[in-house]
Amino acid sequence: MSVERLDRIRAAFPEEGLFAEKDFLLSPEPFVISRALAEQLEKLGHRLLVFQRACNEFYYRSVAGKAPGWIAEYLDRGKPAELVEHGRRKEHRAALPAVIRPDLVLTEEGFAIVELDTVPGGIGLTAWLNETYAQFGTHDVIGGARGMIDGFAAIAADIVISRESATYLPEMNWMARQTGQRVVSAEDVAQFSTLNASALPPYRFFELFDLPNLPAAELLAVSRFTPPIKAFLEEKLWLALFWMRPLREVWRRELSERHWVELQKHIPYSWIVDPTPLPQHAVIPGLEINDWHELGGFSQKQRDLVLKISGFSEIGWGSRSVHVGSDLPQREWEEAVGRALNDFPHHPWILQRFHKGRIVEQPFFDPVSNAVQTMRGRVRLCPYYFVIDGRAELRGALATIVPADKKLLHGMKDAILAPTAVALG
Repeated sequence: MSVERLDRIRAAFPEEGLFAEKDFLLSPEPFVISRALAEQLEKLGHRLLVFQRACNEFYYRSVAGKAPGWIAEYLDRGKPAELVEHGRRKEHRAALPAVIRPDLVLTEEGFAIVELDTVPGGIGLTAWLNETYAQFGTHDVIGGARGMIDGFAAIAADIVISRESATYLPEMNWMARQTGQRVVSAEDVAQFSTLNASALPPYRFFELFDLPNLPAAELLAVSRFTPPIKAFLEEKLWLALFWMRPLREVWRRELSERHWVELQKHIPYSWIVDPTPLPQHAVIPGLEINDWHELGGFSQKQRDLVLKISGFSEIGWGSRSVHVGSDLPQREWEEAVGRALNDFPHHPWILQRFHKGRIVEQPFFDPVSNAVQTMRGRVRLCPYYFVIDGRAELRGALATIVPADKKLLHGMKDAILAPTAVALG
């Protein structure tokens, strides 16, 4: 049955593939989660929508002097003045991303939200996986066969993608064929005048750090995108701001006590790597150090920590800047800490508690042995929420299962990519 099913999955594979020049392993089965976890994921979408609304509001209040000015100051570091000004325009204030995709590490205790991606890839891939595996009728695939397709069609008219994001062009071409959307090159100025014609905004599949390589003035003139051109919303340091003591009561009020408590369970404790000197009697909470340079001297046992750039950088996505402290030699860890401190004026970094993924077992087709094998691995789960009529709707979830000895739970040629289904019964 497994071999037959794999043959059907391979036969359904789009001719141009789903990722340019990238391979992954196929499983004959979706990744199955408990009904209890599925219910948690359903609730998580609304909580993250409330969180994003609060982030958006905090920024504008900070700019207006109604909240601490250092909030906006952190978020605007290293960004061109015209991009900052564009994001602050009054007419854009209410705009929020129409797709919410957290990166979840499944742990023994539940899950940890290690990132919140506002320009996520994998939308077309997850849609194809859902459609393909749902046809077998043996599992309750999250979102069903058309959840991702119909959800994406409901939030965007066109797909504007840059050369920088060309890896994802095949999956977006596939998606466009299912929805009737157009795929427009972000470098093609001639088509920009038509992007405002629909009642729905175009989907922005280009990173804002890439604007210098694009016709920026023309793109900024487009009346709206989803996600909106708000660079401040794309910073990972929101997860560190969430834990800052001076903002604690503000978060509680904006999120509600219930959502604030729930998010505390899942957002890893995080810090902004800010080299501003502390008074001699003060320490950084949770690290108990007075100077960030002391972090470089932590022993391997102390380094259950992850260091990564906050955003607005060509290395700010795809795990390119991620350093897992316990996995690095002392010298490399010291160098990573030093770079983070040196980058602070233009590219702030954050530090997070490392949450180890729990071990799972998933069948997969091994091209080396030409047989179905079982992988013992760890999982990054990426649920996709589409904000439709003000509600965050869960329409699919991509599971990336990597071998257990890998610290970075990210797509690679020896990773299984599978849709997520809910256990029956």
